[in-house]
Amino acid sequence: MSLDSANGSAENNITFVRPAYFIISGFIGIPNIRYYFVFLCFIYILAVVGNTLVMLVITLDHMLRSPKYIAVFNLAFTDLLSSSALMPKVVDIFLLNHYYISYNDCLTFMFFCSTFYAMQTFNLVVLSFDRVMAIMYPLHYQMRVSHKLILTLIAFFWLLATTLILIVVGLLTRLSFCKSVVIQSNFCDHGPMYRLGCNDITPNRAIAGLAPVIILGFPLAFIVGSYCCIGYSLSNISTFRERVKAFKACTGHLSLVAIYFLPIIFVYIFGSVIHPNARIISLSISTVLPPMLNPIIYVLQTQEIKESLKKLLKVAYFTKKVHTFSP
Repeated sequence: MSLDSANGSAENNITFVRPAYFIISGFIGIPNIRYYFVFLCFIYILAVVGNTLVMLVITLDHMLRSPKYIAVFNLAFTDLLSSSALMPKVVDIFLLNHYYISYNDCLTFMFFCSTFYAMQTFNLVVLSFDRVMAIMYPLHYQMRVSHKLILTLIAFFWLLATTLILIVVGLLTRLSFCKSVVIQSNFCDHGPMYRLGCNDITPNRAIAGLAPVIILGFPLAFIVGSYCCIGYSLSNISTFRERVKAFKACTGHLSLVAIYFLPIIFVYIFGSVIHPNARIISLSISTVLPPMLNPIIYVLQTQEIKESLKKLLKVAYFTKKVHTFSP
């Protein structure tokens, strides 16, 4: 009997095991790790408040109904969903000691967290496209970048993210988990999960290699290419003052790109040599920190949002004053 046929026979004899639950192990051997999750809770609260505020400002101010701010609104919306999909369950697991999660809940947890994370990177592509069009074609920007175009791009990326993650999660349902039910991560992480499978994990390994290329590789390549084009356009601007002004319009977006991609790049470059706890911390920070920082960056570095926020605060202040002094 050949080796392939022997392996096939052995695989066919494996009893299919679909566990009732998984155990999220989280961090191992770190003292006082609960303080870290309290810190994450604080970040989550700030993310919810900040992104809700950005969405509210864009909704109430008709001057912010441009294509760019449609993309900014979608980024804030996705950040809010991403934080809310992850953090309440993380708090439940690690602060309330509910380490057990049912099979179906785990797959659902993975689907929503992964879909929203993918949309965060795709949103950066939309914002990068908006910036490169605004700088390279300033006179024709409004003709080239319409509301319909931005909404179409956002809808396409939502469809792409949902379809890709459905495939990722769907392939997990064919695995038999007879080795262990302990997931070495702080949530239902795809990589640690599929490696627990007893039967053929080749399709899962293949999608685990393809998904990061689509979610991280292509967006990062597009963003780098966009800024190469922006750099070329800036070099053709005659005055230094105009160059600085055009570059300042990109600093907010560049900050977002750095916040999203640097922790992930660190994990992918050093993931095989760093301690599992360091990997989990890097991934958790890359998941919860950007949604908190995005509103701060856009409020502080975007003049239109700052002006709009000031107007709304003035209206709220005077309204309150009128109600206070009214008989």
